[in-house]
Amino acid sequence: MVKKLDQLIADLSGDRPSVDQWVHRSTVQVDTYAGRVDVEWDSEGAATGLGHVAFFVEYLKTAGLFDGWVADCPLDYRSPNSPAKRDVLGTVLLSVLAGHWRYAHMTALRGDAVVAELLGLKSVVSEDAARRGLSKIDEKQGEEWCRHHLDYSGFAALCDPWILDVDTTIKPLFGHQEGAVKSFNPHKPGRPSHAYHAYMVANLRLMLDVDVQAGDRHTSNHTAPGLWGLLDRLGRDRWPAMLRGDAGFGNEPIMSEAERRELPYLFKLRLTANVRKAITRAMGGSGWSRAGSGWEGKEDSLRLTGWSRQRRIIVMRRRLERQLVLAARNDAGQLSLGFVEVGPDKELYEYAMLVTSLDNEIVAIGQLYRDRADCENAFDELKNHWGWGGFTTRDLHRCRLMARIVALAYNWWNIYVRLVNPDRHMEAITSRPLLLHAIARKTRHAGRITLKLSTSHGAAPWAAAALAKVATFLDGLKRTAEQLTPHQKWYRILSHALRKWLNGRQLSPPPRLAHA
Repeated sequence: MVKKLDQLIADLSGDRPSVDQWVHRSTVQVDTYAGRVDVEWDSEGAATGLGHVAFFVEYLKTAGLFDGWVADCPLDYRSPNSPAKRDVLGTVLLSVLAGHWRYAHMTALRGDAVVAELLGLKSVVSEDAARRGLSKIDEKQGEEWCRHHLDYSGFAALCDPWILDVDTTIKPLFGHQEGAVKSFNPHKPGRPSHAYHAYMVANLRLMLDVDVQAGDRHTSNHTAPGLWGLLDRLGRDRWPAMLRGDAGFGNEPIMSEAERRELPYLFKLRLTANVRKAITRAMGGSGWSRAGSGWEGKEDSLRLTGWSRQRRIIVMRRRLERQLVLAARNDAGQLSLGFVEVGPDKELYEYAMLVTSLDNEIVAIGQLYRDRADCENAFDELKNHWGWGGFTTRDLHRCRLMARIVALAYNWWNIYVRLVNPDRHMEAITSRPLLLHAIARKTRHAGRITLKLSTSHGAAPWAAAALAKVATFLDGLKRTAEQLTPHQKWYRILSHALRKWLNGRQLSPPPRLAHA
């Protein structure tokens, strides 16, 4: 990398100065609208662009999250020249937090000694060292390691009735990765892909698990083993009040197994020919009731071909406005639009059909399924603003490992953000610039380290006050509860972060964790 930079500098300047000579050369003047500005490089200054990460590190340290994750990692180096396990995992975590989605982006952190020191790292490792480190983790042991910490991060929140959202999202691929198969890909048809099968706690937006499979393994039959295995790991006393999914899960194998386990469910049905016939029969009659948000619902029972029994269905419809446009493509492939005239005696509806084992009223069923939109937003956030859209390697093992590491970092960050702002969820695109990014200059005097922060964010005063409150809470927890185990501290932190969800009630570790 240094040689490439030397060559680039030489091409630009006509000679061959070293990188150090370039950094320490005389001041460069640039002409801006503010006038002539002197620009100098300071290669010896200790500074970082992730200044607010100090508060996040205190949260990880107080709860024992990062130390426990590193200690349990089944990565074992034998060579004395290998990087430390903590350095490899710390680099990966910092890269995910910074919003990276390729291993090559880790290079942007290589010179950040401030953040490395805050997290207890000797240094930030290279992208190649991170990839090699993950490849040395045994696949089975790595899966158990990640699942254990995913369970731990979200286990405490499952004490009250909750909803389990299941979903499958498609990740397009552009290389020659293992499992890159041409299959169902709605956004890029014909493009090889991976299928991400994900399981999330609704509303809290906490990931319980994710599995990466080949692109042609995207159906609910491939989701089911991970789903039932997750429920078995959680234990019956922590099961959800309801299982919820889109049209891909409204089929006989999933519903019959949920019924066998006495687990309530709510799914959408695919609009097959028989489903359309049932909708046609319902649309022609009366008995519609309000379902909220402009929707109407009508209850019936249905047994489709292949179903083992009749099941409760809810036909949903919503009247459309009359301003409609018909889109079509001509022979040249160009999109043309035509306005559709609908007479005053015609009514247009959009419709859907839900299948459920719940006995709630129609208005409650409609609202429960509409709430699933929050889950879709979370999956979109993981894919586009976290690392699910990248961190791809040739082998499927490391793709699965990184998907779970990203999910774990997502959980840690979401709970931390709720410490700062318990009233609402803040997506990464807004929370990172506010609560992570800040210019920090480190100074050391008389053995004491000082970080001087500056940020241009418009909500900087609010962020400073909120982060100070978090630091005060964590400091008070350490000072007044020194006898607590890391597990007990973690439950105190969760109780404070989820105080709106819990209505101020304190969480307590279950018996199997209380004395760990």
